[in-house]
Amino acid sequence: MNTKGYLHTGQLTCHVTLGKEIPCTGSGQDAEFRKGVPWPNPRFERKGETVLDRLTGLLWTVNANLTEFPVTWQEALEYIASMNRQNAFGCSDWRLPNRRELRSLMSHQTRKPALPEDHPFTKVFPGWYWTSTTAAINPAYAWYIHMEGARMFYGGKKQNYLLWPVRGEGYGVLPATGQTKCYDSDGRIIHCTNTGQDGEFLCGSEWPEKRFEIHNDDSVIDHLTGLCWLRMANLTGKRAKWDDAFMAIEKLNSQDQDKEISPWRLLNINELESVVDCSIHSPALPSGHPFGEVQEAYWSSTTSMFEPDWAWALYLTKGAVGVGQKWGEHFHVWAVRNDYDVKK
Repeated sequence: MNTKGYLHTGQLTCHVTLGKEIPCTGSGQDAEFRKGVPWPNPRFERKGETVLDRLTGLLWTVNANLTEFPVTWQEALEYIASMNRQNAFGCSDWRLPNRRELRSLMSHQTRKPALPEDHPFTKVFPGWYWTSTTAAINPAYAWYIHMEGARMFYGGKKQNYLLWPVRGEGYGVLPATGQTKCYDSDGRIIHCTNTGQDGEFLCGSEWPEKRFEIHNDDSVIDHLTGLCWLRMANLTGKRAKWDDAFMAIEKLNSQDQDKEISPWRLLNINELESVVDCSIHSPALPSGHPFGEVQEAYWSSTTSMFEPDWAWALYLTKGAVGVGQKWGEHFHVWAVRNDYDVKK
């Protein structure tokens, strides 16, 4: 099965609305299916003052807080440019990670920090870390990720946060973000050359020329990830509770006429994030997408281990990744199944 385009979230346990752990079988939750590129064991290999992530092929500095104090977005880019001039740790191709590269380090089974339990990194600060990806909804802002719990949002480029350098081309399991332009700290478009931004490096696997294909009118195959999405992106017709999302999926499967293909399920948070195009907003979906009734935000099947009575959600208008309390009617519901099974 094609699992390129999104990684296993790392989640291994299932939890009810109030947070209590339950057996995963029949729950429909992330940890029951564990979809995505599986993690190798061991995941990390230390190489001097750098660490190879054997899942992605990316190399990170062991020290996750080289500056020892927060810096602006532009200062973060300039700091890494200085590292390259000085051939830091024997290398001159360091860069600020794009948002998918930095998110690839996140584990959704851990917290404080939200990194895999066997990680070898030092000085990981439980706060926000810059990425090289500008927020399309406001180009004077850039995406950052919180190491304490793995949230991803955006902040003004003139604010101060931490940085974590990365290098390497990777193994092709992470797709490009879709961002192709570069912006200064005031949000003005600039030439990408020597900026160190996402739009200069375009790191990640290239999107297929024809990314989406309508299948049997009611579903859409994403040729980047191999996922088959429900074409109408509003299964319940309104915001729902987390439990209601699973009930809606169960009802959808009971009405499915084709029992020979894989059942529909609620997406995990990495599957949801995989559809985001970081060059656009409202919604943050690739131009020309074939989906209907696209809503502002969606539940995932992934529990927040920071507070297990909360679950992860994708804010599709912005492209942000956050959480919501499971018992509230906060988000809409979208369903997915696997392209590989559809085509058999």
